[in-house]
Amino acid sequence: MKSQKNSTPIYWSLLNFKDWNLYIAATEKGLCYVGSQNKPFEEFSIWAKKRFPGSPLVEDREKLNPYAAELIEYFNGKRKSFTILFDYHGTEFQLAVWNALCEIPFGETKSYSDIANFINKPAAVRAVGAAIGANPVLISVPCHRVVGKNGSLTGYRGGLEMKTQLLDLERKV
Repeated sequence: MKSQKNSTPIYWSLLNFKDWNLYIAATEKGLCYVGSQNKPFEEFSIWAKKRFPGSPLVEDREKLNPYAAELIEYFNGKRKSFTILFDYHGTEFQLAVWNALCEIPFGETKSYSDIANFINKPAAVRAVGAAIGANPVLISVPCHRVVGKNGSLTGYRGGLEMKTQLLDLERKV
């Protein structure tokens, strides 16, 4: 199978705000990536090569300002949902899961089986977990709000420390 060469530029920037340091990226269509807390540029560049093969990576803080602004408002406890456009690509199943995550209210959590039931695939709990793990847009697509059935913190692409910080931030607001 031939890999398709992509010429869509991926604009990126490092968001530094208080204790938060994470890479964010967008295409002309919307936010396509929010990285893990304090991870190196390589986490983003490896993801971009897989998802947008051949796309040039262009550092452009100004283009990322609208996305950074909403994330900063969230970190400040002043934003509970996001109005920015997204440009995420996945299977039909992944998109259903990611859209379901956006329905979880700020400050609340759901279990993996809650999400599976929400998308009418009650037997697909493990697949839901895999789709959540593939979420490219951390925070704004709130996969940190998904916990184990017993309320325990389970895996998170950004690490459990980041998940805990996000849940604590939402509890304080």
